[in-house]
Amino acid sequence: MDKGVAGHVATTGEVLNIQDAYGDIRFNRDVDLQTGYRTKSILCGVVQMVSENKMSGPFTRADEEAFETFAIYCGLALHHAKLYEKIRRSEQKYRVALEVLSYHSQCSEEEMRSIRSRKVPHDMHAITSYTYSPWGVDNDEKPVYVLFMFKDLFGTMRFDTDALIRFTLTVRKNYRNVPYHNWVHAFSVAHSMYTVIKRADHQFTPLESLALFVACLCHDLDHRGKTNAFMVKSASPLAAIYSTSTMEHHHFNQTVAILQHEGHNIFRHLSSEEYKKVLGDIRHCILATDLALFFGNRAKLKDIVERKDFSWEIQEHRRVLRDIAMTSCDLCAMTKPWEVQAETVKVIYEEFYAQGDEEKEQGMTPMAMMDRDKKDELPQLEVGFIVGICLPCYELLAQILPETTPMVDGIRANLNKWKELAEKAKEENEAEKEVLQETKSKVKSAD
Repeated sequence: MDKGVAGHVATTGEVLNIQDAYGDIRFNRDVDLQTGYRTKSILCGVVQMVSENKMSGPFTRADEEAFETFAIYCGLALHHAKLYEKIRRSEQKYRVALEVLSYHSQCSEEEMRSIRSRKVPHDMHAITSYTYSPWGVDNDEKPVYVLFMFKDLFGTMRFDTDALIRFTLTVRKNYRNVPYHNWVHAFSVAHSMYTVIKRADHQFTPLESLALFVACLCHDLDHRGKTNAFMVKSASPLAAIYSTSTMEHHHFNQTVAILQHEGHNIFRHLSSEEYKKVLGDIRHCILATDLALFFGNRAKLKDIVERKDFSWEIQEHRRVLRDIAMTSCDLCAMTKPWEVQAETVKVIYEEFYAQGDEEKEQGMTPMAMMDRDKKDELPQLEVGFIVGICLPCYELLAQILPETTPMVDGIRANLNKWKELAEKAKEENEAEKEVLQETKSKVKSAD
């Protein structure tokens, strides 16, 4: 940068048109001495053009303008070459990072061997009951149960057992250790859909059933224990990518990523048309678990049912039914026997309160259900949730699939329990108010 004509131009930004190179003290003669070439005139604008004897004399102003244009293209070419090299290196770094992440996010061969060695329990009859509690299954046993349910629904003719094992174990590994939206929840939702499909007596096509079951298994992959609203309010990178149904879009993309791992594609034996259909349905089913979409889906299906127009021959009718089925299975904990349901609600609120605490730290005001300082309102909040979402969902599903009526019975029984607790909490609250009022009156009288 500090040597010769080119160095001068590079440091000053001044274009030089030198008629007599050897007459200019800035000229560096080293190259001429090494090559035997004799430079007579120089036109330099960072790129340097030299002439032993220009055909039409020294460089002119026109030469400068032409050379400037030429230099721009040279500069762009060099810039793009450097940029390409940076991109190439970044791509290689990305591949290395992806390899590392893939290694840690995929199941190991040891886990594979462990599952292969496990045997399915002999008596699996109870698993097809709506009152069955999948929370009672040991976490290490859950993949075995998933494989049993998958094979029971779809057989093994078109599915590779090793791929199924890898896929299931890697799905388990990609659920985070959050209080509620974890692998245990995914397993319970998949079990609920298994029961619906089994009891529906082939009302859903094999491809629909496949999409529904896999979607339930994967519907909360990499869930962070936070709501979509929180992700948006806290300016999460995911919310910048997906402005609506933020986490649901992410869950689907995680599903696709797992399918793309070597040895994980459980759909590889499907035809291209079947593959496209199943993947599209899985995406739609996972997005349907966004409760913000439930009300629109329910309104559509309710209108169809009230007009007595539902037809299994109409694809739109089948689609919205699948949406409601997904919501029903996602909320299946609310239909289980009271002991199971009450314990699960505690875990749900543990996750809610953790979010509420974080919102308070960020200066936000959490919703009542997220605020641990309003624990006494929990029974009434559950009553509102069941009446506003759960009961209408299950009643609507049962109108088309009467086999799901036990879910309606379960949610009604739990609703009565929550009403009792809400009434008791109300009475206790009123009693506390009376005591407080009496205390205030006594203090006032004493004054």
